[in-house]
Order: sequence, then structure tokens, then C-alpha cells
Amino acid sequence: MTLEQQWIEYDYNPFILFNAQGKIISLNAEAQFLLGAAKSQEIFELAQIYASINFGFKTTFVELEYGRYKFFGLTVGYEDEERIGIKLYQSPSYKITATKPNGELTNIFTVIDLCIATNSINSSIEFKKDYDPTIPDIIVDSNALIKLLNKSYEYFQESHTILTKVFFRIGEHIKFEEKKYSIFSISIEGDRKNTKSINEIEVFARENNFSLDISEDKITLNLPMITS
Repeated sequence: MTLEQQWIEYDYNPFILFNAQGKIISLNAEAQFLLGAAKSQEIFELAQIYASINFGFKTTFVELEYGRYKFFGLTVGYEDEERIGIKLYQSPSYKITATKPNGELTNIFTVIDLCIATNSINSSIEFKKDYDPTIPDIIVDSNALIKLLNKSYEYFQESHTILTKVFFRIGEHIKFEEKKYSIFSISIEGDRKNTKSINEIEVFARENNFSLDISEDKITLNLPMITS
């Protein structure tokens, strides 16, 4: 893939390109997950509703919700009668402490793979991964991060499949000492959970200054991209 294609593929916001009959021509990774909560015909009709009258692109701010997905706006574009594209913008759902993290420069993917290897021992769970390879090494308390990830995997230990995603949150930042840092997320998603452990996870995250979002079927850890 070209660099431009990779930007689309790893975008946190879903993008789908349809033909005139509503058949999907292409879509990015996030859109594949969205289509688990919404029908492609629904999204195609949404594109038709919010398309500009004439050829071109039109952005509209509108609140939409499909399952666990919440959006605050969308852009629809078309240059001819044969294809129409739509991009939906996910609503920010994170909260990050104002305390700048301490720790050492850490390769996030190595840490995650270590935790997956640990939790896959004597387990029938299928572990799937969807990583954005552009995420750099960051400064974080690696020991605390490993403990939190392990607790998160244990939360879904009764699942048939666990999906781990690492993705860049485009356009979202946080400031520490007047310096702005980008944000990325690690999400762990399963189909069965152990609700008894949720309080322990939340307390551990809070005590170690981690920003954590917990929804019905997913735990998302939001981290500032501090590299030095």
C-alpha cells in the first residue's frame, strides 16, 4: 500500500466507498468493525441523504449511534454517478489524567505480545491482533502496563475470541507542561467477560494514572505518545 492508502486503512474513523448500487468497493479496517453493528445498506442510505446536491464533498455535524459506535459528524464525497464515499467521525470517549506519565521508553507491541503469550498458555481462546505499525516506542511504566493488560485479558478469559487493536487517535491531543502530545489507544475486545474483576481493573488503572474506558464488550486504554 502507498502511504496515502495506509493512512486511510489505519484511520480511527470508518471509511467506506460504494458503487451506485450500494455495493461496497473498498473500506478501511475500522469500517469492517462498524459493519458488525450496522448494515451496509444503512450506511449507503446515510451517504445518499447527506451527499451534496452537486458533485463534491460535504461535511455535516450530526450525532449518530450504531451499537457501541458514536459519531459526531460525517463527510460524503462523489465525483461522478458511479461511486460515493463516506467517512464517519467517532466521538472522543477518553479521559486522561493531567499527570505526565513516568517510566522508560517501551515498545508497546512487544509488551502486548508478551501479555498475549502469557494469557494464551493452556487456553483455547483465539487471539487476534490489529496493530497500527506507525505507533512509536513511548515512555510508560511498563511493569504497570503489563499488569493492567494482563488484568484486561483475564476479564475476557471466557471469550472464544479476543481482539487487540492498537490505533492512533487522529486529531486528538493532550497537553503536559504546555507541550502537546498525540494520543493512541490499545483496545481489548471479547465476547464474554468476567464482571467480578471490573472494579479491580478500574482501581488499578486509577492508582497508576492510566486512562481507561470500559464498555459492554471492550476495554480501551488511552495513552499519550510521549517519546522522550
